Amino acid sequence: MDLPRMRWVHLRSAKKLLKLCEVNGGFYVKAGQYVSSLRQVPKEYSSTLSSLQDQATPSKFHDIKMVIEQNFGKKLHEIFLEFDEHPIAAASIAQVHRGRLHDNQDVAVKVQYPGLEQRMKIDILTMSFLSKSVSWIFPDYKFDRILVEFEKSMSMELDFTLEAKNSERTANCFRKNSVVKVPYVFWQLTTREVLTMEFCYGHKVNDLDFLRRANISPTKVAKALIELFGEMVFVHGFVHGDPHPGNILVCPQGNGKFSLVLLDHGIYRELDQKFRLDYCQLWKALILLDTKTTLELGEQFGVGKYAKYFPVIFTGRTLESKSALGTQMSSEEQRRLKEDLSSLGMDDISSFMEALPRDFYVILRTDGLLRSILGNLGAPRHVRLLTYAKCAIHGLEKQPKLESGAINRMFLQVKTNISYLHLRVLIEIAGLLAKVNDARHKAVSKLRQMFREISQGLHLLA
Repeated sequence: MDLPRMRWVHLRSAKKLLKLCEVNGGFYVKAGQYVSSLRQVPKEYSSTLSSLQDQATPSKFHDIKMVIEQNFGKKLHEIFLEFDEHPIAAASIAQVHRGRLHDNQDVAVKVQYPGLEQRMKIDILTMSFLSKSVSWIFPDYKFDRILVEFEKSMSMELDFTLEAKNSERTANCFRKNSVVKVPYVFWQLTTREVLTMEFCYGHKVNDLDFLRRANISPTKVAKALIELFGEMVFVHGFVHGDPHPGNILVCPQGNGKFSLVLLDHGIYRELDQKFRLDYCQLWKALILLDTKTTLELGEQFGVGKYAKYFPVIFTGRTLESKSALGTQMSSEEQRRLKEDLSSLGMDDISSFMEALPRDFYVILRTDGLLRSILGNLGAPRHVRLLTYAKCAIHGLEKQPKLESGAINRMFLQVKTNISYLHLRVLIEIAGLLAKVNDARHKAVSKLRQMFREISQGLHLLA
């Protein structure tokens, strides 16, 4: 099947899936949202199903009140001094209300929709049957692993006590970071179905109008955001799995300063220690254009020959690229890549997805959402690449010295320090070149504007 025909088939199928999700609602909407955020699915699916991200119908207040009172065995007014009946946010599994405790503490109360867990079991069973049926008819389409990951993430997301623990662990990881804010959890008012947290003010991270009014630099926000998630992935190996704009708020601190408020800690992934270190090494190899190490790591990740696409996926360069970090591929590189990709079939894509370690799914999804936010904030491409490279260095430095014997440990430390110094120098040079490139573009823009004004002035004089 040629490429245009395949795209048409993908688009037609995506529209049918969208209708299926909209008609059935509930977990079908959540499943559609999940698929739309995956970078490894054809873009026809991700773009079509992305409309589900904004679809959420709040429950009636009577039902929400009943869930709260059943969980705590008290009347609502006995628990809260004030409780707003109208939700400030609503999603596919819960909605959030603003309240005030009897000590005047403002809180955000996340309440799960009633009967959700039982509905999930039925919906997952139905989805599993449909997935197996599709795979039987079309063997090249393998959705089983995506469904397994979705079921696992949903089971975790439905237990709000796990979300509370994730929140506290993340707060501890970033306790020394003055920019990152994680709302405090009120455990006495938290159960599997109700989560009570400190209420934090702020605006969505991609609200450019707000950032301009608050005199906050969008580029600085983008840099702080990618540093936050870079540290999560490369250093702590404990990753927030749903960083869409509604879950990241910017809170102004005056004089252009701000804090990032991280919300919704229901979906997290604890990366395997070996995977985390290999992923750090992969980024080191990508920055150094180390083809040999990139391909060797591909074998360790289990993707074999498909490792040659890692540079394209993560840095936008081909394996043989000699272009500067953060710059576009040359037209010749684009032509060769297009020819290479056109030779891939659906079986190649399925084989690649099947071979990927599960941790990669979270990495790809999270990175895809972050890249979208960075694009909205207008951040230069090199901001993400340089930040990830620096975080990879720190992640490798964190590796415990497990070598036995003082001499071995000392030798390993010296070798590691030389390697890191080399990489740091390259990163700083790449950063400097990127700044020079940005300055050149700004200078050219100003000159063009000046010439236009001079031209207009001469036209008026004439």
